[in-house]
Amino acid sequence: MKIELAENYGFCFGVKRAIKIAEENTNASTYGPLIHNSKEIARLDKDFKVGLVEDFRTFKAGEKAIVRTHGIVKDELRELKASGVDVVDATCPFVTKPQEIAQEMSEAGYDVLIFGDEAHPEIKGVKSYATDGAIVVNSVFDLVDIKFSDKIALIAQTTRKVEDYMEIANYLIPRHKEVRVFNTICNATFENQDAVRKLSSKADVMIIIGGKNSSNTKQLSSISHDYCANSHHIEDCDDIDYSWFNNKKLCGISAGASTPDWIIQNVVDAIKNNVK
Repeated sequence: MKIELAENYGFCFGVKRAIKIAEENTNASTYGPLIHNSKEIARLDKDFKVGLVEDFRTFKAGEKAIVRTHGIVKDELRELKASGVDVVDATCPFVTKPQEIAQEMSEAGYDVLIFGDEAHPEIKGVKSYATDGAIVVNSVFDLVDIKFSDKIALIAQTTRKVEDYMEIANYLIPRHKEVRVFNTICNATFENQDAVRKLSSKADVMIIIGGKNSSNTKQLSSISHDYCANSHHIEDCDDIDYSWFNNKKLCGISAGASTPDWIIQNVVDAIKNNVK
C-alpha cells in the first residue's frame, strides 16, 4: 500500500510561533491550552516546564502568563495586566485581526456577526472585542429569526470551511442594505483544506491527525469525508485500527494546524510497519 501526505498539513505559522514563545519562556504557564493538542502540551510541560492554568485569577503578580494561540477575552487580558502578571501574548496574528475588526466595526455602528462556534475560545475572545456585543451563528439556518440593523459586519472563525462562510454571506447580502464581509479565514486553513480535497478525492483511505477538540482538524476531517468515505480522525498512532487498510492501495494522510511533526511521523511509521 502506498502512503501519500497532503501537499500542505500540520503546524501553521501561528502555532509554530506560539510553540517557540513557550519554549523561550520556561517555568511559565499558559492560560488555557496553548494549542489543541494534548501531546504537544505535555511535551512543553515535560521539556520546558511550561504548565497549564485554566483560571486566569490564579495567576499572581510577577508570574508569567502565556496567552494561548486562540486569544482570550478582552477583560481577562486587562485584568491580568492590571494585577501585575507578566503577560506574554502568543495569540496568533490571524486571530488578532478579527478581534480588531470586531472592535472597529462595533464602534462604527455595525451589527457584528461572527460565523463560528460560540463555545470555542477563539470566538469567545473575538466576541468580547465587539463593544456593543456580537451575534454568533454556526450555520445559515441560525440567521432566519435574527433581526439586524441596516449595517452588518461579518467575521469568520479562522478555521472554518470557506464554502460554509460563503453560504452565510450569500444569504445576508440580498437581504440587507450594507454587509461588510471580512475574510478572516487564515491562509493555512485555505491551503490545508484544498490539499485535503485533492488527496482525499483519489485516496482509498484517509487519515486525519489532530486533537479531537481541534476545530481546524475537525474541518479537515469533514472535507475528507466528503470525498473519501473511509476517512478517520485520529489523535496519534494508538488510535489506528489496521483493518481500515485491508485491500486499500492508497492511504492519504493530513494533519491539523496544531499537530506536531513527531506525531505525524509516528503515524506514518506505524502504518508502514503494520500494513503491507
